[in-house]
Amino acid sequence: MQYTKLKIPDIVLLEPKVYSDNRGFFFESFNHANFENAIAQKVNFVQDNHSCSVKNVLRGLHYQLPPKAQGKLVRIISGKVFDVAVDIRKNSPTFGKWVGVELSAENKKQLWIPAGFAHGFLTLTESAETLYKTTDYYAPDLEKSILWNDSDIGIEWPNIVDIVQSTEIIVSDKDLRGDKFYMIGDGI
Repeated sequence: MQYTKLKIPDIVLLEPKVYSDNRGFFFESFNHANFENAIAQKVNFVQDNHSCSVKNVLRGLHYQLPPKAQGKLVRIISGKVFDVAVDIRKNSPTFGKWVGVELSAENKKQLWIPAGFAHGFLTLTESAETLYKTTDYYAPDLEKSILWNDSDIGIEWPNIVDIVQSTEIIVSDKDLRGDKFYMIGDGI
């Protein structure tokens, strides 16, 4: 497994070594000891989540407040998404910055997003299935959302101009009511 720190160094892209032949492929998708060594922290995953989204679905930007803030290890098992993390840690030098990567069943990459980040993704294929591990349990009373198109963050979602001209982006009512970035104040 190759671990690459992104422009926000706490966000890590995982790229497995894939063994392919005429039977198909094999790869190790997770190794706890190697993962903790790569991110330089102890992690205890307590919940696995699985979602399926149709093309142009935009989920996020979601986060949970402390004491139930969640780290997430995200991967795609079908289709392709543009996956985004936004730093909302008030004392971070990258507060308000974002990173985005394409995750797909084809490239088999995963994204580690530690607690203190808002997370979202846009489905780029007819459908996409997302699996992600979390470091804390879902706590609806502590769940928050930031608007996906907040101009203070300025996420450069791929194909948004084409999508908006040809069809609506599909966003939940809850996500449409997300906060503006300035409303989270100094972060978490």
